[in-house]
Amino acid sequence: MDSVDPDGSGLQEALPPPPPVLPPDVVPVKLEEPVKKKPARLPMARRGTGTKGQKIPLLTNHFKVNVTNMEGQFYHYSVALLYEDGRPVEAKGVGRKVLDKVQQTYSSELSGKEFAYDGEKSLFTIGQLPLNKHEFTVVLEEVTSARNNGNASPDAQGSPNDTDRKRMRRPYNSKTFIVQINFAAKIPMQAIASALKGVETESSQEALRVLDIILRQHAAKQGCLLVRQSFFHNDPKNFVDLGGGVLGCRGFHSSFRTTQGGLSLNIDVSTTMIIQPGPVVDFLIKNQNARDPFSLDWVKAKRVLKNLRIKVSPTNQEYKITGLSERNCKDQLFQLKQKGDAEPLEITVYDYFVNHRNIELRYSGDLPCINVGKPKRPTYIPLELCTLVSLQRYTKALTNLQRASLVEKSRQKPQERMGVLSHSLKTSRYDEEPLLRSCGLSISNSFTQVDGRVLQAPKLKVGNGDDLFARNGRWNFNNKKLVQPSKIERWAVVNFSARCDVRRLVNDLLRCAEAKGIPIEDPLAVIEENRQMSRAPAIVRVEKMFEELQPKLRDAPKFLLCVLPERKNCDVYGPWKRKNLAEFGIVTQCMAPQKLNDQYLTNLLLKINAKLGGLNSLLSIEHSPSIPMVSKVPTMILGMDVSHGSPGQSDIPSIAAVVSSRHWPLISRYRASVRTQSPRVEMIDSLYKRVSDTKDDGIMREALLDFYVSSGKRKPDQIIIFRDGVSESQFNQVLNIELDQIIEACKFLDEKWNPKFVVIVAQKNHHTKFFQPNGPENVPPGTIIDNKVGHPKNYDFYLCAHAGMIGTTRPTHYHVLLDQVGFQADDLQELVHSLSYVYQRSTTAISVVAPVCYAHLAATQMSSFMKFEDTSETSSSRGGMTAAGPAPVPALPTLTPNVANSMFFC
Repeated sequence: MDSVDPDGSGLQEALPPPPPVLPPDVVPVKLEEPVKKKPARLPMARRGTGTKGQKIPLLTNHFKVNVTNMEGQFYHYSVALLYEDGRPVEAKGVGRKVLDKVQQTYSSELSGKEFAYDGEKSLFTIGQLPLNKHEFTVVLEEVTSARNNGNASPDAQGSPNDTDRKRMRRPYNSKTFIVQINFAAKIPMQAIASALKGVETESSQEALRVLDIILRQHAAKQGCLLVRQSFFHNDPKNFVDLGGGVLGCRGFHSSFRTTQGGLSLNIDVSTTMIIQPGPVVDFLIKNQNARDPFSLDWVKAKRVLKNLRIKVSPTNQEYKITGLSERNCKDQLFQLKQKGDAEPLEITVYDYFVNHRNIELRYSGDLPCINVGKPKRPTYIPLELCTLVSLQRYTKALTNLQRASLVEKSRQKPQERMGVLSHSLKTSRYDEEPLLRSCGLSISNSFTQVDGRVLQAPKLKVGNGDDLFARNGRWNFNNKKLVQPSKIERWAVVNFSARCDVRRLVNDLLRCAEAKGIPIEDPLAVIEENRQMSRAPAIVRVEKMFEELQPKLRDAPKFLLCVLPERKNCDVYGPWKRKNLAEFGIVTQCMAPQKLNDQYLTNLLLKINAKLGGLNSLLSIEHSPSIPMVSKVPTMILGMDVSHGSPGQSDIPSIAAVVSSRHWPLISRYRASVRTQSPRVEMIDSLYKRVSDTKDDGIMREALLDFYVSSGKRKPDQIIIFRDGVSESQFNQVLNIELDQIIEACKFLDEKWNPKFVVIVAQKNHHTKFFQPNGPENVPPGTIIDNKVGHPKNYDFYLCAHAGMIGTTRPTHYHVLLDQVGFQADDLQELVHSLSYVYQRSTTAISVVAPVCYAHLAATQMSSFMKFEDTSETSSSRGGMTAAGPAPVPALPTLTPNVANSMFFC
């Protein structure tokens, strides 16, 4: 057994293990005794509310709901949909039509009951259906081909040829379904009343789910696109063009919430992306930014069109696209069946439509056809007859330009948003929804009033011992020096063909650095890329730049300033960062100057200073040090986040990032560890990774050892964890799976070490907003709300730490799941508020605590090291599916030791 060093900081290499000897006070565990399963941790209850800060009256987009029928029962039935031959219906979207038909046809057998159907396998009624088991048969006319087999070749009437008709044994435009409805469970409405008292059960979650399903069904009946609890009407007034054939579609979110103030309906504006409806050819031209249909890339077109729904003229029949024809319309042959026993006629698609169907084709003859058939039974339709149906979601990642356009076009000032929300509530007509009326639900039409408090901004310390006071969540370094400047020495500049006067840039940077108190040497070299290289692949350009750099420098530089030709999406960025951080251990700062002024250069220097180990400003309470509960006891602060590929990229590894504070009693300095893990896995699986009795390769070991070394050989006795990006349904996993891993990592270093933990989840992805009743402005920075709209029992609060400059401020919803330290509500809220002021990259308070922001940055930067689009190929080259399951996830490159503990992500 390896020995633990005396101060418990880490494991020492040991001699071959002696036989294990138990200390005298340890009683051996008898093997036959069953190991007691430790009780699961649950989110803690609220201990009280805060009192500090200036009171401020606010309104929130929660609308009070009264329920009069608490004695009622929801009955849950499972639904099975089958075709005539007993095959289950796999197609999505057909369920609602079938169940509507059941309700119309068999109303008396169902005692006229209204029901709420979730579109899949569950149905709910208020009160019981006559029987526990029902089976109905319904025929649907015109099941659109997106939801049927759709492999008939359209003839002049748009109906299939004879053999197709024989195979179906019924009119083409109809289909028979068998619907089985079986009783599953009873859900008392009383469960909602219990949830409002803070007693959450499976029944209360189910009861709220039923209410939300009623809202979804209400929207579905109005022809809306449903995305979870957000609803989008097919109204071009709600569409904005984002470029590339993608539209932003504005709708609204609507869901029931249990709060301290009772049941409420939370309504908010919501935006999703949809494919531009209309002619397929117009969409493709916009999507590829092409001149005309004849310059389209058809491989790309096939990828983007797959599974989209189209209507075909002149029949208006709806189909789902399965692919494209191999040949152009004029050359693509198919077998046209003839009457009687005559041999089928081989004919081109063009000839069939123009001569047999008398449909004029202006340009489709020289383009591929759309295929809407099955792999072995293709059905070809000329491109110009196809129109994309409206409200089809676009799930691929947006480009930076599209994202910027979406943000700009979807933001609304607070007053405008309030107007839109009031209008949404009126036009939704929830008071006419029969099921809500049967529950005795009535919804107020006025915004709920809440009491907010505005916390005072923390005082900051800068150079020369000066104090700095933030105004409206902002400050600047005019005539001020940085609190801990780091010397910029042994550095050089490289320019990747950007149009930039590098000499002037260097001179201005030297002048600005001096003004901020940063000691800076002249650069050792300025390397301009050979212009002919600008079209070479990014990796080649980076290699070439290093080849040119090395002869000019005797030793490795400490810092490289890199000038890039374009912002945001420059393909040199990832390979450049990887080369510097993972191969050479050189701190680097990239820039793409659009206008070089002192403000831009100061912001650049803030990032450079933090990366080189300096600090730009400190909290006064950190400087003194006098942070309640933190300054007196060694305390480590963690920010944890997992980022996933966009919805369209299901096989891209997820990236887990954990940042940890160092140099206690500071709370402004951090380092990061980043690892890949299986796609779409939200729980971090590499916090503790025991590979042998003496070795732990996990993230936490790195963080704990660094804290120990950087904090004067002290172990953290308190660990405050900020976890981003998890929903309420995952809180128990954070508390039990992730926290257990962290405790294991601590125990692995020192069995006797028992730090106290605080676990806080930070959520930005929610729909609660706050408004000032008497003014058009956003709520002031520092606004905190912990009454009326919080959880009925659990410990949570909303904080708007930042100044919302555009649109409506989105508060961060903090959930305190565990507090073993015993913070007073005010002290914890002030700590969270202060952590929005220690972000070294900007001179503003930010909307979420800095460690969480840094975790995002670290994950983003490290993911740029690897081109993850290729992972489907690379993982298959590692053996694809193995006997044990999916192929291993490609690991990120390791940073060199001299930059691993730096704020490289800043």
